[in-house]
Amino acid sequence: MLSEARNISRTVTEFILLGFPSCWEIQVLLFCLFSVTYILTFLGNMAIVCAVYWDLRLHTPMYLLLANFSFLEICYVNSDVPNMLANFLSKTKAIPFTRCLLQLYFFFSLGTTECLFLSIMAYDRFLAICHPLHYPTIMTTKFCSNLVIFCWVYGFLWFLAPVVLITQLPFCGPNVIDDFLCDLGPLLALASACVPIPGTVLICGSMSSLLIFATFLYIIGSYTLVLRAVLRVPSVSGRRKAFSTCSSHLSVVLLFYGSVMMTYVSPGSGQAEGMQKFTTLFYSVMTPLFNPLIYSLRNKEMKETLKKVLRRA
Repeated sequence: MLSEARNISRTVTEFILLGFPSCWEIQVLLFCLFSVTYILTFLGNMAIVCAVYWDLRLHTPMYLLLANFSFLEICYVNSDVPNMLANFLSKTKAIPFTRCLLQLYFFFSLGTTECLFLSIMAYDRFLAICHPLHYPTIMTTKFCSNLVIFCWVYGFLWFLAPVVLITQLPFCGPNVIDDFLCDLGPLLALASACVPIPGTVLICGSMSSLLIFATFLYIIGSYTLVLRAVLRVPSVSGRRKAFSTCSSHLSVVLLFYGSVMMTYVSPGSGQAEGMQKFTTLFYSVMTPLFNPLIYSLRNKEMKETLKKVLRRA
């Protein structure tokens, strides 16, 4: 059965990404709109990376994590947006089978890494606010660097097994994906149109749900403890600064997890027609655009450093 499935899978050599079907004029308009979004996302996140690199005052664990997170966002949009832009101007909108699976792997690996970074950033704020006296001895530069390495390595290992399973699925003919990237749900739906694949769907859904809910509950638990600690701070200015930092982090968490949960808790479960591509668009394209604005506008040190970066430019 497995060898037969492999033979069937070879009948599909490419997939068709429908993207956002419309007339040619609208496709060109969308290309221009998302090109501007892509450039702004790149510049905004790169500005944060440069600000942290150039300003010695920002060489602290919190900003080291933020710089890595911004670099991650740059990688994240590069995993799907360039191909989406090319598809707007493409007549065939085709993507080769191997390239589709590579996009799936990098897209999900970077998404996993983002979940881990958001958890580590919550842990950093928990230590800084709830245990300020122990913070310098626990969150050292070496320990912070180890956490960063863990996020990147584990992020790219977590979804390796599901992608390997998907490469073994029988894609027997249907190859049209109603999305702008090779996403998990549409690929499972195409494979299940050939043969039942309850085991693969269960594994992919379980791993996605475990990652999403485990990290989300940890983050919410951390910020709940942080909120309790902040409310006990006697200084009004101290409370305001803590609230400002944590609210920016929490805003990013809610933007990201809100749309991710709608998409990947049960992949291949028959989500509303056309709905998945818009939730995917929001967290993979729009959230990386909002993040630099959220972090820079709510942080005095970052605003001052970004002004210096802009003057240098």
